Amino acid sequence: MQVDKTTLNDLAIFSHEEEQSVLHHLDFTRTVGGREWLKVLLGKPLGSIKEINNTQQLLQRVMAIHAEWPETISNGTVMVLEKFYDTPIDEMAQHANTLNALTYKALHGPDYSLVKYSVTHFSDFVRGLHTLETLLRNAGNPATLQVMGQRISMLLNKPELQAIITSQKSQLVTPAEILQRGYFFRRRFKDECFELIDLYCRLDAYYSMATACLKFGYTFPHFVESEQPQFSASQLRHPLLKTPVACDLTLTPQQNFLFLTGANMAGKSTFIKAAGLTAYLAHIGMGVPAKKVTLTYFDGLLSNIQVVDNIIQGESYFFNEVQRIRKTIEKISDGKKWLILIDELFKGTNVQDAMKCSSTVIEGLLKMNNVLFVLSTHLYEIGEALKVFPNIQFRYFETEVKNGQLLFSYQLKEGVSNDRLGYLILKREGVVDMLEKL
Repeated sequence: MQVDKTTLNDLAIFSHEEEQSVLHHLDFTRTVGGREWLKVLLGKPLGSIKEINNTQQLLQRVMAIHAEWPETISNGTVMVLEKFYDTPIDEMAQHANTLNALTYKALHGPDYSLVKYSVTHFSDFVRGLHTLETLLRNAGNPATLQVMGQRISMLLNKPELQAIITSQKSQLVTPAEILQRGYFFRRRFKDECFELIDLYCRLDAYYSMATACLKFGYTFPHFVESEQPQFSASQLRHPLLKTPVACDLTLTPQQNFLFLTGANMAGKSTFIKAAGLTAYLAHIGMGVPAKKVTLTYFDGLLSNIQVVDNIIQGESYFFNEVQRIRKTIEKISDGKKWLILIDELFKGTNVQDAMKCSSTVIEGLLKMNNVLFVLSTHLYEIGEALKVFPNIQFRYFETEVKNGQLLFSYQLKEGVSNDRLGYLILKREGVVDMLEKL
């Protein structure tokens, strides 16, 4: 699925404000490398339903053994292993015995302490990987997990490592054994160790995704094979909200355009982003924040939510809006399946101009049956003329004013809203009083 940087920013997959990003929300990794792998997995939607199903099965497998995930491997463990290879120490004997081990300990005390400390963490790492590989071992594993598990098993299948795996953690290790293991890890297992670290970090990223699915109650979407796009979500919610209000959304080839209205702060932008995030997470193989989702594979997802001007290039807000729409039309004219999200079309010009431009664009987009659209606007006046098109559906977020106070239910209703509450919000926030006192 094609997704550009603008869409990733609009949906806050990654964000300069870390705590407001989807990455931060889904990050339950235990290692720095795991977090880097999580960024890779989040930033790369999968290329087919087969790949998506494979990842869904992988995450479900991890979820099944989630409570038994080994605790012996931490970010500190990985850091110790990496530092061991970078720290200069005096050479150890290739064949350590009691005599030369005690001599090394006496003459090279700090180095011996470092080797002992590192070997302890190596042993924890090896035992943890063995436990994990055993837990994940299953004839029905998806291909990706099967390959990773087999590779871990192969790398651990060495006499030196098997001796660690079969020994008890509390068992005393002699200085000679410490130096034997230290020499093996440092001189004969470096490349393999870094490969195992990378394999674990990748599994750590999948563990993070599985943890999010369990913690937030995400469900795995169902993909259907179809020549025309469709997207149906029951009790859809925005994953970053602490107390979201769930809504339903259905887009079909027969009604592929959602015309969304409502007052400021009523929930339009949040709803649009929730729909986009659900589609996006579905295409990386994740569970999604909804009770049930059925959709086709989309060849692309584009948004037009947070357009900005460009002072350096002398481009106005409105000009960049027009350019974004032009580029969108160019992309979705390829006959493939797209999901397009547009929030407040043509905010950068006067109302009359915006109405004319919006009507022209919407009437043109309604001709495309290979694309699903969710578009919000304050220009409810243009809705009446659009009712002649059979493939458009009208929804709005209701608002209520009681005793001068604004009430938002965040419930999605059928129809068009003509609420204009900007002045009431200005007054509620005390701006009107401040101006009167100037």
